[in-house]
Amino acid sequence: MNKENLIQYIYSIADNSLILGQRMSELCGHGPSLETDIACTNMALDLLGQTRSYYQYVATLLGEGKTEDDVAYLRTEREYKNVLLVEQPNTHFGYVIARQFFYDTFHLLLLEKLQFSTDETLAAIAKKGIKEVSYHKRFSSDWIKRLGDGTAESHQKIQEAITDLWAYTGELFDMLPEDQEAVEAGIGVDVTTLKEKYQEQIKNVLDEATLSVPELQWFQRGGKQGIHSEHMGFLLADLQYMQRTYPNMKW
Repeated sequence: MNKENLIQYIYSIADNSLILGQRMSELCGHGPSLETDIACTNMALDLLGQTRSYYQYVATLLGEGKTEDDVAYLRTEREYKNVLLVEQPNTHFGYVIARQFFYDTFHLLLLEKLQFSTDETLAAIAKKGIKEVSYHKRFSSDWIKRLGDGTAESHQKIQEAITDLWAYTGELFDMLPEDQEAVEAGIGVDVTTLKEKYQEQIKNVLDEATLSVPELQWFQRGGKQGIHSEHMGFLLADLQYMQRTYPNMKW
């Protein structure tokens, strides 16, 4: 597989973990309870740990003395390939949980397939991440049920978040040319094959939570092509500030 296309394929996976990890890290000290606060912080750490593994691999492919820091901190907004879903803000706790639930369900399905990649490095990262992401999915699914089948207010707020964020889930299954090349090389995952199982799992949890699956048929897209929402620039300003202000700092 073309090296540049392999790098772009890795970005399309790794950038999701970085940006969602950054969003979850914003909750440190702001969770609704101490236990939940710590859980969200630990999930952020899991995602950032996965990101480091992917970015270290990218740095090796780039050569020329590049490091994971360069990959994380010195790219511009248009160079990030994460889906729009993960960059959406922490509007309220319902949005945090709905965003996490939608991505966790996809992420676990992806890693379960990626662990069989012919690329040994990607396969190893996937195998290591499955245990962590299994917990993430269990955590977010349980909270969906607690909020949906809880009070009238919690039901209303989580349904609001699900309805608003559903518009960003379609992009999870988009295939770019580099994705297709990765599949043909036996390296990547054909995410279109995950859609039916994804929707089934989403519906099962929402039904149990007495929540409705949105009927929306039109979805927001652009993140995988580097065209992001208005939230992305502010997120990167926080994420990259120290490195750009004080160059050559290390993680």
